[in-house]
Amino acid sequence: MAGQRLVVGRVRGLHGLLGAVRVEILSDAPQRFAPGSVLYLEGEGRPLTVAWQQADGPGVLLRFAELRSRAAVESLRERYLEAEAIPSAELEPGTFYWHELLGTPVRTTGDEVLGEVRDVFRAGGAEVLVVGGGPRGELYVPTVRGVVVELAPREGRIVVDPEALDLGPQRARRPRGRRSSRQAPPASES
Repeated sequence: MAGQRLVVGRVRGLHGLLGAVRVEILSDAPQRFAPGSVLYLEGEGRPLTVAWQQADGPGVLLRFAELRSRAAVESLRERYLEAEAIPSAELEPGTFYWHELLGTPVRTTGDEVLGEVRDVFRAGGAEVLVVGGGPRGELYVPTVRGVVVELAPREGRIVVDPEALDLGPQRARRPRGRRSSRQAPPASES
């Protein structure tokens, strides 16, 4: 993870004449926006040092030391902000980056294979795992305690409660192949 950056926010608009931007927070670590923190525009190497910060509803207002006017921040609108990634080993126990979940096999407590994590998104206050590649097709698994029994992506496993997901018994699938509605011709008598 050394030197890797992660998206932590998105500039949603401008505020005032002194170069403040309105930022949607996309991180669970609000300290990333504290004065003195360094952020980057996605895909760029030029650092932006947070000079001022103020809460703004669900987001935050920021001013950068390097950009001191409205004209200077105009090009930031709808751009993503990145920050240096904290090494996985330094994260709080039970905390993972989304990319660490991708590809992790998902099973039920009864050892039924559901597939693997194909995507992650946030809905409300929890992340939702998009699980695919298993016999039940694509499933959405909210990462809440009542559903996820074990979350251990670094060990290669995620275990879920099938009752909490209301999966029910697995139905046997009909074999694929050509089907015909025509009857076979009657056997001839010779």
